[in-house]
Parts: sequence; structure tokens; C-alpha cells
Amino acid sequence: MDDVRVPISSDVDLVRARERGRTLAGELGFQQGDLTLVATAISELARNIVRYARRGEIVLHPIEDGGVPGIVIIARDEGPGIIDVNRAMEQGYSTSGGLGMGLPGVRRIMDKFEIVSEIGRGTVVTVTKWKR
Repeated sequence: MDDVRVPISSDVDLVRARERGRTLAGELGFQQGDLTLVATAISELARNIVRYARRGEIVLHPIEDGGVPGIVIIARDEGPGIIDVNRAMEQGYSTSGGLGMGLPGVRRIMDKFEIVSEIGRGTVVTVTKWKR
């Protein structure tokens, strides 16, 4: 399977990315509950791109380890970057006043979470979910 790339610059793109991720995870054999978690993570990550960076992309990458399928979701932007990543990872922290689950919620529902942010250069969040 090839990577799926979804450019993100509006809420319409967010919906498209979520649907593409849910479809890919379904093709990999994920069950309903995990399909919802994958879609939720994509929504949060894409919403952050639209809100803070204006544009970026979501890359969906199928993987396998010992016969167990998984999906890697990469949210990449060239926005302003995150000034304090540790603070952004605190439960309940929001610079936008939003009620979304934010980055801490994404970290909680996924199996692996990594964030790299550089002021003035952008942010890359990479998360992985394995099929149970």
C-alpha cells in the first residue's frame, strides 16, 4: 500500500483526511473502536494545522511489525512552531480556548507519539496506532 497524502488548508480538508485515514485503517483490519480513534487523532492534528499554521499536510502510512498491521499518521506544517512543547503537552492546555482533546489527548489514544517543533519553521507530529 502506498502512502496517502492529504493537503490541509481548511475544515473540508480535515474531513477528507479523517475519511481517508478511517478507510485505510479499515483496509488494514482495524475494528470500529480503533477506526474512531484513528479518525479522532487525524481530526485533532488537522485542526491544529488549520488553526495555527493555516496549511500543511497529513500523511497516512501503513506499516507492519511481525505480521501486525498499523497506521502511522504524520501531521506536518510550516507554521510558527510551538514555543513551549512541554506546556502544549499538558492536559487541558490550550492557546485557542478550544475544547478539543488537543495534543495530550492524541498522545493518550495512540500507541506512539512524537512531536518535533521549531520556532519559525513548523511542527511535525508523528503518531502510530497498531491493530489490536
